[in-house]
Amino acid sequence: MIKSSLKLIRDSVKGISSGNVRLDVYISEKIGLCSRSQLKLRIKKIIVNGKDSKLSRHVRAGDKVSVFYSDPPSLDIEAENIALSIIYEDNKVLVINKPQGMVVHPAAGNYSGTLVNALLFHYKGIKSQMNGMPLPRPGIVHRLDKDTSGVLIVAKNIETQEFLARQFRNRRVSKTYLAVVKGAPPKLEGEVSAFLTRDPYNRKRFRGTESEGKKALTRYKVLKFTDNYSFIVLKPKTGRTHQLRVHMNYIGCPILGDSLYSRKDRLHPDATLMLHAYKLSIMLPGDRIARTFRASLPARFKYFLSKF
Repeated sequence: MIKSSLKLIRDSVKGISSGNVRLDVYISEKIGLCSRSQLKLRIKKIIVNGKDSKLSRHVRAGDKVSVFYSDPPSLDIEAENIALSIIYEDNKVLVINKPQGMVVHPAAGNYSGTLVNALLFHYKGIKSQMNGMPLPRPGIVHRLDKDTSGVLIVAKNIETQEFLARQFRNRRVSKTYLAVVKGAPPKLEGEVSAFLTRDPYNRKRFRGTESEGKKALTRYKVLKFTDNYSFIVLKPKTGRTHQLRVHMNYIGCPILGDSLYSRKDRLHPDATLMLHAYKLSIMLPGDRIARTFRASLPARFKYFLSKF
């Protein structure tokens, strides 16, 4: 379904007046191959001065760079008339309240019913506005897991996509989640600091460790609690895959309804993932201060909280 051919660019680093610059910045801005957000998707191999290199390395004037890359994948994604719950919209961005069960972008086994399918229907010009961005993710700058509901921002053009993505990369975006967890955290307010690494026994899962993997930090605050559950606020300070789910499991308080990281709950065996992206604060193009967007609580939360 995906067709691409490997191509090669050879370049001698120039245009750097002093010091050095990250390789991904140089390839994107100086060579002009593609936006930084596309590099990991399109670049297959990089050689600097005869040695394999990563996008994060720094290069200096005179360095010899060879970049092996592919064209944007040709993947036919059908536009689908899927209703969107819009929180905010202008000519550059769209902010939605993503429902539980919706996948953000197409991937193996999920080529329809995604947010991208809906975007292609409601915003027919979004593909042309992406200037060659790979079709599976037009306008997508961050993700929510399939069973996580809540606020999600989409860019309508490549300039805005880069503007927003830069804030996520530099951790200038404030995200607030609400969750119902099993049991109670060790304190009413605190933080979880644990490294995340892929579970060697289940590649769909991650596990928390003291030193192995990528460092991750989450702050939490308990709002309400019962003998068996706690309603909490979660603020991730890093943006790792499954971070909140792994961190809560790490401290012995898995999120209710999380079938990947915990067993079925004895009292609520039919519960689905009780994790909701409630608030997102981010700067929009042309603004000088961040704006805050909120996604109202879904019915599954309202029902459960009525029991507290």
